[in-house]
Amino acid sequence: MTRLLFITERFAPDLGGLARSATRLVTTLAQLGVEVDVVTWSRYLQPGEVLPPEFINVQCRVYRIGLYRHWEMTMPHTLNVLEWLHISRPYDAVWGHYLFPSGFLATWFAKLQGLVSTVSARGNDIDKEMFPPGDFARLQWTLQHATVITAVSADMSRKIKLLSERNDVLVLKNAVDLEVFAPQQTTTVNKESLGIAEDELVIGFCGELREKKGQQFLLNAFTTVRSQHPACLLIIGEVRASQESVLQLYASEYPENAQRIIITGHLNHPQTVAAHLQLCDVYLQPSLWEGMPNALLEAMACGCCCIASDAGGIPEVITHGENGFILPRSQLHKLGAAVLEYLTIPVKDKINITQAARDRILAEYSITQEKKRLQTLIDRINKSS
Repeated sequence: MTRLLFITERFAPDLGGLARSATRLVTTLAQLGVEVDVVTWSRYLQPGEVLPPEFINVQCRVYRIGLYRHWEMTMPHTLNVLEWLHISRPYDAVWGHYLFPSGFLATWFAKLQGLVSTVSARGNDIDKEMFPPGDFARLQWTLQHATVITAVSADMSRKIKLLSERNDVLVLKNAVDLEVFAPQQTTTVNKESLGIAEDELVIGFCGELREKKGQQFLLNAFTTVRSQHPACLLIIGEVRASQESVLQLYASEYPENAQRIIITGHLNHPQTVAAHLQLCDVYLQPSLWEGMPNALLEAMACGCCCIASDAGGIPEVITHGENGFILPRSQLHKLGAAVLEYLTIPVKDKINITQAARDRILAEYSITQEKKRLQTLIDRINKSS
């Protein structure tokens, strides 16, 4: 394989783990000698508008297409663009990043053109799309007709096998830049600059806070902790616009607590994200649905003690009591109590837990490990072509 068409709903500088994983994978694929054209959609362009390609490097170009209001217009228009690109400089394979819309479109376009396709299941692709208003038939068709399927966790791989009756799903784990996300203390961000008092416990969360990430459980836990210990809630990222009313309601009920919620907004540089994670005394990931959250892996790499739900692939990276703590999703109402219990653990044990957390990321979720798995994927695609 020399030329790859990579379709993704989000790509840097877009927000979220999907954009970050897509950008990281494309960078690594280019390092492995693959020429990549990225096609992604944008809400900031006129519907149907296609920007001239952005040259990320000599191996990679990015095409951005303006979204229509509905996929029924966006999809056919995007297919026209893909056909034009393929005629101009033919592709050897097509990659769909996330099962819908990218995975479906990649599989359909590959079928039309007689190309090899691979789809990458990343987050709650399965849990979300198999139930209404998701399209179960389209989901199943994509999984059955893609040439190669990758999943971000063993949990997701198992679900894909059930849906597609395939036994060839390749687990392609997320990865972390371990030079950037590390326990060392930096000087770019400190408690004083964020208005955090020295005696305050820093409870961290990273990403776009919304319902699926356990927003209400996070706020309830913060209330519980604040009732017994000075604390602030550091949200490293943003609150989804549709969920801001939840924070407003919380502020009306707990005005003093709300004043101790610090929201950084979107941070453009991974180094800045890491600097904020290094300030956290405890990191919470109370997700209700999940693939394998990048933010959790990054927090563990930074040496944070993490308390997380058992959603998706999280139990594959956290061993309870060894390198972090797991709460079943049915017990997330006890999250605050779990934080308070963690505070009673001897300092030596806390150090062992956080060191074990980083060791797990070093062993299984490094960029080097991801590059090896990507080479395996490329070899499998080449055999199928």
